[in-house]
Amino acid sequence: MADHRDLDPIFPGRNEGCFHASKGPFRFVLLIFTCMLTFGSYFCFDMPSVLQNTFTAPSHPNSTGNCTTVDGKPIDKIHSNGTHCTSGLELTETQFNLLYAIYAWTNAIVVVLAGFLIDKLGNPIGALLFSSMCLAGTSVFAIGLYFEGRSAMFPVFLLGRILFGSGNGSLTIVQNRISAMWFKGKELAFAFGCILAFSRLGSVLNFLLTERFNEKYGLQWTLWGGAILCGVGVVCAVVASLMDIIGLKQLNKQVEMEIESKRMRLTDIKYFSSSFWLLAFCLMFFYIGVFPFIANASKFIYVNYNETFRFTKQESSYIAGSVYMVSMIFGPLMGLFVDKFGRRGILIFLCSALTIPVYGFLAFAPNVHPLVPTIWLGFTYSIAAASLWPSFPLVVEQATVGTALGLTTSIQMIGMGIANIIVGKMLDIITSQYKWKYVMIFLLANTLACVTFAILVNIDDRRKGGVLNHSPRKRDDSLIEGPGNNYGSISTSGYTKKDALLYDSSTSIN
Repeated sequence: MADHRDLDPIFPGRNEGCFHASKGPFRFVLLIFTCMLTFGSYFCFDMPSVLQNTFTAPSHPNSTGNCTTVDGKPIDKIHSNGTHCTSGLELTETQFNLLYAIYAWTNAIVVVLAGFLIDKLGNPIGALLFSSMCLAGTSVFAIGLYFEGRSAMFPVFLLGRILFGSGNGSLTIVQNRISAMWFKGKELAFAFGCILAFSRLGSVLNFLLTERFNEKYGLQWTLWGGAILCGVGVVCAVVASLMDIIGLKQLNKQVEMEIESKRMRLTDIKYFSSSFWLLAFCLMFFYIGVFPFIANASKFIYVNYNETFRFTKQESSYIAGSVYMVSMIFGPLMGLFVDKFGRRGILIFLCSALTIPVYGFLAFAPNVHPLVPTIWLGFTYSIAAASLWPSFPLVVEQATVGTALGLTTSIQMIGMGIANIIVGKMLDIITSQYKWKYVMIFLLANTLACVTFAILVNIDDRRKGGVLNHSPRKRDDSLIEGPGNNYGSISTSGYTKKDALLYDSSTSIN
């Protein structure tokens, strides 16, 4: 009798080899390319932070006659009181922080709409579209430097960050959906941990390499280098998309995925309980304390600790990047710990409360080595990422998890954008030598707000049965019994089996 097995020449059928979509090797190769989708974009996200001194330095640094070298090159006359100067782009602190604010606000608007678009068009189109937008954004940003000294330079920079923000946050949604579709059970937590580690690896390498690369090759090649890394992300998107399409075909799920489209209803938001909103604002205030600090950390460390430690710009970048380095290592480990320990509500309160001393050290203890608070912040950030994001699927209906995470990301980005503008205005308007201290006090105030919301989260959770603070066994028992009605109930008649497949996730990589 003839053998009717699938004889796909690239990916053999189930009986033709181990590289079939139902086998582990296929899924883990797909995971590698999925992880690489945002490696380059996370590298590029904080490039302005590393290069803050260059972006804000005057375009003619030797106008006062105090420079021994400019951009590493000796000038004609050596001054006895000279310093090593860098010619810059002469952005104000407000303009510099607007580069981050415009990214956050664009992300806040696009990320919710992108989730709906990806649901309709699928992972492959989403991966290709949004990785290409990241490439376009970083390329436009690099082109902006060709307008140096002209009024058009900064608007082109902003256009680049708008395109970049539109793509990067949406690309994270694609990663979530690919992982949720291809990994189940224990492998799912591992997959999200790998994605988080690769993203933070990109951030860490930026802080380790960008300043040195800029000093050797100049700002133009540095910015184009970031664009090239985003180009690598596009290549990975092509490979991941092909594997996703071929894999679904091998598993006979391609037709099902094309026919069963999610019935999306923005009105589902009105069913979200108070627990969701308290968690969302708790997360927003925590992230306001982290990311605006990292955006300005290189210059803050270089300026604020100059008298005590005499850091170079490169060393300042290394120290600023330690937040990401710690989270890169501890993020996946903390995720596994939370899975075993549970008690998310308690951990949310602990990580927010333990962050308070970080800004105390940064504001009032200039003699304490900055590695102490930055490593500390990296650790509490790891706890927050592992306990806050996985809490949302526990307080909303399964069919609305995607909408809930998209809305939370939007709230987070709006808050971060406003905070970046406030920080930039403070640094521009305040002329006192203590202006950096006031910025740290502002970030401390946001952390205190986070602690307040964390307390309210636990009070509200206890009133509704304590699902956030259940042990893993109790939580599983409650899920078997059915959805938590104490957290609100919605009609799920408009949802299909695809929803369970796409949102079979209890964590996030953010």
